[in-house]
Amino acid sequence: MTTFVPTRRSRLLTGGLVLGGALVLAAPLAASAHVHVTPEAASASASTRLSFSFSHGCEESPTTSLVVTIPEGVDAVTPVIDGAWTIERELGSNGVATQVTYTAVTPVENGLSAAVAMDVVFASSVANSEVAFPIVQQCEAGQTDWIEVADEGQSVDDLEAPAPVVSVGAVAETDDHGHASEEGDHAEGDHAETDAAATESSAADPVARWLSGGALAAALAALAVTIVRRRRA
Repeated sequence: MTTFVPTRRSRLLTGGLVLGGALVLAAPLAASAHVHVTPEAASASASTRLSFSFSHGCEESPTTSLVVTIPEGVDAVTPVIDGAWTIERELGSNGVATQVTYTAVTPVENGLSAAVAMDVVFASSVANSEVAFPIVQQCEAGQTDWIEVADEGQSVDDLEAPAPVVSVGAVAETDDHGHASEEGDHAEGDHAETDAAATESSAADPVARWLSGGALAAALAALAVTIVRRRRA
């Protein structure tokens, strides 16, 4: 019987395979370590349901609450009731919420996906601009302030804790209930939401995409060489 004795080269190849696999797994995880908003685009003057989602804690500590600061340029805020969260609001002098706190009925463990939602109406004054929603993620141990906004010339990838941002488009024609009245507006919003969801993971972190693709290619090449050398041995 032929016994395979690992050479220094084969050990290096095996080590490269393990490292490549680790990078493939780690890069997407790094890209997902944010609080995301869906959809990422909305029309001014029309009601839009925003969902803020996350799948991580604070240094792996379970999440206990999300505190969402309502930015200027929002005319109406209606938090969506969810059995997994209790809701508290701070109202401004005009009756519109300035802050909404979602407290988890049961703390959300690190690695589990969760989301909170609210219906908002963006003012016509913020049409064709980007609006950030600062969020404080409070955990059993510590907190993370997702409040950073990219300056001109910066990318969201340059920020350690970016705030979720919604791109507000042109003013939409609405009915008496604040919903877009034209079928085309609904279709456009649906497509925007679908496109945002489809591209979220790839657009969130270009560096992670390059690392993931390169690591995967290196890992596959190392595996192929190792198999060939074992067969020859």
